[in-house]
Amino acid sequence: MTDAIRVSRPLSGTDKTLTLEAGRLAQLADGAVLASLGGTVLLATVTAARTVREGMDFFPLTVDIEERAYAAGKIPGAFFRREGKLSDQAILICRLIDRPLRPSFPKGFRNEVQVVGTVFSADQENPHDILAINAASAALMISGIPFDGPIGAVRMAYTVDGVWQPHPTYAEGDESVFELVVAGRALGEEPDSDVAIMMVEAGGTEGSFERYAEGAPKVSEEVLAAGLESAKTWIRESVELQRELVRAVTAARGPIETIPYSVFRDYEEDVYARVEAVGLAAIDAANRLTEKQARAAALDTATADIQAQLAEEFPDRAGEIKAAVRSLTKKLVRQRIVTEGVRIDGRTTTDIRPLSAEVDLFPMTHGSALFQRGETQVVNVTTLGMPRMRQQLDTITPDEWRRYMHHYNFPPYSTGETGRVGAPKRREIGHGMLAERALVPVLPSEEEFPYAVRVVSDVMQSNGSTSMASVCGSTLSLMAAGVPIKEPVAGIAMGLIHDGEAYVTLTDILGAEDAFGDMDFKVAGTADAVTALQLDTKIDGLPADVLARALHQARDARLAILDVISATIPAPRTEVSEVAPKIVSLEIPIDKIGEVIGPKGKVINSIQQETGADVAVDDDGVVGTVTIGAKDGRAVEEARRRIEMILDPPTAEVGATYQGRVVNIAKFGAFISLLPGRDGLLHISKMSPLNGGKRIGQVEDVLELGQTIEVRVDDIDPQGKVSLSLAGEYESAAGGDTYDEAPAREPRRRSERPERSERPERSERSSRPSSSFEDAFEAELADAIGDLGPGDPNFSEGGEGSNRRRRRR
Repeated sequence: MTDAIRVSRPLSGTDKTLTLEAGRLAQLADGAVLASLGGTVLLATVTAARTVREGMDFFPLTVDIEERAYAAGKIPGAFFRREGKLSDQAILICRLIDRPLRPSFPKGFRNEVQVVGTVFSADQENPHDILAINAASAALMISGIPFDGPIGAVRMAYTVDGVWQPHPTYAEGDESVFELVVAGRALGEEPDSDVAIMMVEAGGTEGSFERYAEGAPKVSEEVLAAGLESAKTWIRESVELQRELVRAVTAARGPIETIPYSVFRDYEEDVYARVEAVGLAAIDAANRLTEKQARAAALDTATADIQAQLAEEFPDRAGEIKAAVRSLTKKLVRQRIVTEGVRIDGRTTTDIRPLSAEVDLFPMTHGSALFQRGETQVVNVTTLGMPRMRQQLDTITPDEWRRYMHHYNFPPYSTGETGRVGAPKRREIGHGMLAERALVPVLPSEEEFPYAVRVVSDVMQSNGSTSMASVCGSTLSLMAAGVPIKEPVAGIAMGLIHDGEAYVTLTDILGAEDAFGDMDFKVAGTADAVTALQLDTKIDGLPADVLARALHQARDARLAILDVISATIPAPRTEVSEVAPKIVSLEIPIDKIGEVIGPKGKVINSIQQETGADVAVDDDGVVGTVTIGAKDGRAVEEARRRIEMILDPPTAEVGATYQGRVVNIAKFGAFISLLPGRDGLLHISKMSPLNGGKRIGQVEDVLELGQTIEVRVDDIDPQGKVSLSLAGEYESAAGGDTYDEAPAREPRRRSERPERSERPERSERSSRPSSSFEDAFEAELADAIGDLGPGDPNFSEGGEGSNRRRRRR
């Protein structure tokens, strides 16, 4: 085993140290770096193919994150007790790594590259997503794979005191109001060189709007821009540490040799020149058509005509001709935007496409809405459920439950194409989580609204930013379902065209503008606060004033969409739908949980069976919570009334009769439920009327669980224990079923006891006549109702000369 090469650096503004290590693990990979932050340790490996797969016309980069359960000291909860498919969180981390890395490879590089991150240790404090980005970049830097790095990353949390905190723990992130994940590349070797922001993923935290109400500063566009600027400090630190690792590896093992590779061009210059000469006018005319399908049809026709004209000149190069047509289309679209300020569909740079919204589309859903922006159309449906329907998370992070679930579906018909339908792809999971992140900050707390909530966004048509349309439509469906969100949320997708010194920001971009532009960022938020942001750039460096202008332009668009949402449904409905479950939640003392559940769940099960309501009990170690739900509100109220009576039970009255129910049977009698939370004991000695006046051998001979019987309260002792007797039809028969207790014997003092030598032998004592409560009781019964027949095998017939066999205690 070779010696490890290790470099470390303290992270400014924190008490943490970032460590990168190479040369000890996975040495057959092209690059392998073990990164650690606190007790979180992750290995990133990179491997590249040495040849290009035949027919490959794109860069095949794959990223996987393996979250080992042992890293958190857990055994996987799946049936096979083994890690299975990637969790949603792991998929998001894969996307976070892919987005800044992919544009950093040479243009035309098509060797397959695989990045794998394996989490070895998760300390439940330091998130491993930032560590994964930095480690993957470091592994590429020492691998010899062509890569324009290093890429540095940092997580920032905006505290309730209005300060951007670097590298927060999970707990610090939860206590903040907003979190940023930022990745970028240093534009020079100097320590103070500027940083080009390449990727941003950001969102408000759960409960942030409650903290705003308590006085925490809101995250506005200005605050967000300041956070991106401050993140550059820690990106530089990560970049410098990776460069230090490269220097250490080079010093120890010699120069890092770049793997042999070829750069592929989509077309050669001779093809492009001829395409431009014969097809410029036709392509320009097609791009001026404002309707998507007509424009696509015209471009297809123009492409076919150009290929036909150049077929003889460039035989067997049809692919190059098609690629050249696309390149020319991109050039014309960008040129028209920069010079004329006019976009593909005829809009100006700040125009939003026509907006429409409606709610209550389907009768049996709890809340539904349709949001449309131009040719982008999304149906959103909200479903409410009992708290136990929340998703349990089997991950290596501290998160255990997911109460709000947002799922996004992108079927192939939404773009007028055929394709696979089935399990969601990574893009769909990412878009759903982005919409979820935008809405989580405005959701009510579980105490305010004790429901599990699921929202599904089904894309019907797609031509630009279906994820932000999902945010808008989900706001509508949540309010239609009666979810009391703090404020409505809207989202908009923005673009940027950079040409020379010009930076042109585009509002509400189309799919083609996304592909042809230099930046894509999506912003969601309320009227005065940002709740989510996703940004990806393809250019080195984004001036601060350009970013600030783009954020404010996005805010203007967001306000226009919020007006449409408010016109459709001004506020959340005060009641949930008739077909949705009605749920109430109440806190109970933790020592009352057992009484609500009852022995083996008998009490809670009987409440559910008799009322039809669904009752769930939970606790946090300090206080218990009872959640009651049913579609019928009357069932909820009845179940609530019964639970409240258990918590504050009514008092039974001595001498009163009750229609009770047998809830437990013991050898000495039966426990009868008189009132909610109030049981009494009917002793076996008082049950003979149930057996025709004859003696009872076992309680089960005359009573069974759940049986209804009328009883009278005879006595309530100081501890609240209730003694019962039979009433109703058995009352007269039970009237003679009494006995006089033998007078209590005075206890003898030890000094009055005979000496052991004077005591009679055991054989002498056993010949004495026995006297007991049972003997007196049986004799009294015999006088009253005659001979009872053979006695219990545990007891004698009574009388002189007979012995009573005592039970062992």
